[in-house]
Amino acid sequence: MSITLPPLPYALEALEPHLSRRTLAAHHGHHHAAYVAKARALIQRTPLEAAELEEVVRSSAQQHKALFNASAQAWNHAFLWQSMRPGGGGEARGAIAEAIEASFGSQRAFSQQFVTAAGDQFGSGWAWLVLQNNRLQILATANADTPLNTAQVPLLTIDVWEHAYYLDYQHRRLDYIAAFLGHLINWDFANQNLARHLAAPASASAERPLPARSRAGEGRAL
Repeated sequence: MSITLPPLPYALEALEPHLSRRTLAAHHGHHHAAYVAKARALIQRTPLEAAELEEVVRSSAQQHKALFNASAQAWNHAFLWQSMRPGGGGEARGAIAEAIEASFGSQRAFSQQFVTAAGDQFGSGWAWLVLQNNRLQILATANADTPLNTAQVPLLTIDVWEHAYYLDYQHRRLDYIAAFLGHLINWDFANQNLARHLAAPASASAERPLPARSRAGEGRAL
């Protein structure tokens, strides 16, 4: 079975004081692990048992809600851990900085739109920086919804489910988002995802499933 719980790319205490060891232990070791275990249980003795996680997410989106929720959350969380790093945050650099300037006008404008999307997401969900048609967009998705099932290319994400921040920030979601942007966001990961997409043949992402229901903040074309 190919779906497993990936290890964190840093130590549990590596993101302190912005995210505590206690939060990461609960978030990765309990919540993420539970999504992986649920997805594994649901694909046992099915044609998807040996499939990669991305294939499971895409295959279940319109046909098996429970499997989609578990597998999409497993994928979203694996992507989240890479979207943060110790000593991260601050202004973007490299190609992603140029793309942000071209799409949003300034890094400040990007940050303001990202805070609005993540802060205004009602209930549980995610905020993403994505690329579509050479245009950066900020996308908010509810619950387990993910840009993996759209024509958009995810570059980085923040989890705004309460379990992602409540032990450290309680009801102060905006403080958590500010800490993510100021101290945690992994621009190297965003640059890698952007470069990988730009280097890929156009046919590699030509066919994608219909997008999940979401709200998008859209910048100008690059």
